[in-house]
Amino acid sequence: MKKLILILFFISCGMQAQHDKSERIKAVKIAYITEQLDLSSSEAEKFWPIYNAHEDEMHSLRKNERAEMHQKTIEGIDEMTDAEANQLLDQLLDYKTKELTQDQELLTNLRKVLAPQKILKLKKIEKDFRKKLLERYKHRKKSGN
Repeated sequence: MKKLILILFFISCGMQAQHDKSERIKAVKIAYITEQLDLSSSEAEKFWPIYNAHEDEMHSLRKNERAEMHQKTIEGIDEMTDAEANQLLDQLLDYKTKELTQDQELLTNLRKVLAPQKILKLKKIEKDFRKKLLERYKHRKKSGN
């Protein structure tokens, strides 16, 4: 019983650490985008609710996609029938379509609150942020931290 409680404690600590890490990354991303995009206070007031809703929806879509794809491929792709593989491909296309729809909705909503140049700049800023985050992760992994 003590072992079970200890295991559950460590799992919950690990989950909390993961949550804290993603919250820190999200905060750094917000600061980075705000600084790089040079949003006025009125732009920021309109931009962030739209952007955050989009990010939440994309996170949910990707999480569901990963869970479903992992669950279905856990037994192995080579053991799937053609029908099962085709069904999985159809689901993958469905997820990609939903992501595209979300991106279209984001652009439509952002056009109402930002200049088109800032929207294009946002795409570059997001790409740069992901690149810097990946570089930082690789550096930490190399240094053993």
